[in-house]
Amino acid sequence: MDELTLRTGFEIELLAPVGSDRRTLADVLAARRGGSVHRTFHTDSEPSAVPGVGVFRHLSPAFDVVGPAGEPVARLVDDITIVADLPRPGAGTTTGAPIDLATGTTAGTTVGTPSGWYRLLSDDARLLRLVERLADPHAPMATVLDPVADLFGVRADVLPAATRVNDPTGATVAVAMPLPVGRERPCEIVTPPLVQGHLRALEALLGPARELGFTVPQEAAVHVHVDGAPFRDPAAFANLVRLFAHWREPLWAALGTNPACRRLAPLPDALVELVEQPWEDADGRTGWQRLQEAARAAGVTKYADVNLAQLVAARPLRDTVEVRILPGDADAHAIVRRAAIVEQLLLRCLDPAPVPRPGSDAVHDPAAALADLAAVVAR
Repeated sequence: MDELTLRTGFEIELLAPVGSDRRTLADVLAARRGGSVHRTFHTDSEPSAVPGVGVFRHLSPAFDVVGPAGEPVARLVDDITIVADLPRPGAGTTTGAPIDLATGTTAGTTVGTPSGWYRLLSDDARLLRLVERLADPHAPMATVLDPVADLFGVRADVLPAATRVNDPTGATVAVAMPLPVGRERPCEIVTPPLVQGHLRALEALLGPARELGFTVPQEAAVHVHVDGAPFRDPAAFANLVRLFAHWREPLWAALGTNPACRRLAPLPDALVELVEQPWEDADGRTGWQRLQEAARAAGVTKYADVNLAQLVAARPLRDTVEVRILPGDADAHAIVRRAAIVEQLLLRCLDPAPVPRPGSDAVHDPAAALADLAAVVAR
């Protein structure tokens, strides 16, 4: 099956060849569409070396490709899970090395990309959103935090390897640091939601990437997003949980999930147990509202085989179900074929009949067992 029926978005993780970067691909994609490239920021997080601070959130260079009428074509961003193909500590750098905002350094590494790219870091998500709103992604590292400094009534400290803004009490607000060597090469292609022509749209992005020498990194995955609204229902949500909890091994086998892919995990046991409870309407709240509240307390996280976090969020940022277990690939046909399997299974989850547990045949022929499971499809 080479086409899809659902409105679907994709995230495809690639790696630029040495000496190239994701901006190179963005420029080519824009030129072929008669469009343009807008430099922006992409938000992510990484470990901290500061006691009591688990992670630092950061903004890194991202590139939005738009068509001649301003329509979105793709967004090209870093993915910090891609590290195996990049320089090791001591031979350049790798992301994930602990960061110390007090000194503006990354422990045990050297930094600096040929492009002069940098990242902006903070230990507070609210402050980072403020920094993103104020900072100009085209500004040089030495001045990019000046608007933030002005807001706090201070001057930015320009250090040998960083630019830092402290508030009047000396507490660090944000730091700009050179991007670690090699971090310009990871390139996650994020598509807008595709309503039709999924294969054609993906090949228009992946064909130029292959021509430029982009490859599939060792930890790569493809993520598939579908509209979340149909799954905000106790029966549909329960079926989603049953599918990805009970059918985890057959799904990995049939889809060829990359075992080196990071940030995958089974759904929490508490959630699996939760969906088997009765969720009929009560106390003036719908069954879905009650289940949604309970699911938020059950340890739902983005970093699982299926990301259900936006379904249960009180204020979702992206109204999708994200399936994260497709393996990395640069071939549009292969991606769409796997996505079609996922689509049929998601449609099966909309049938009110509970998704059963896999039988013994799922071990010997997981693809056939999943095809049988998807045979009853609610449209």
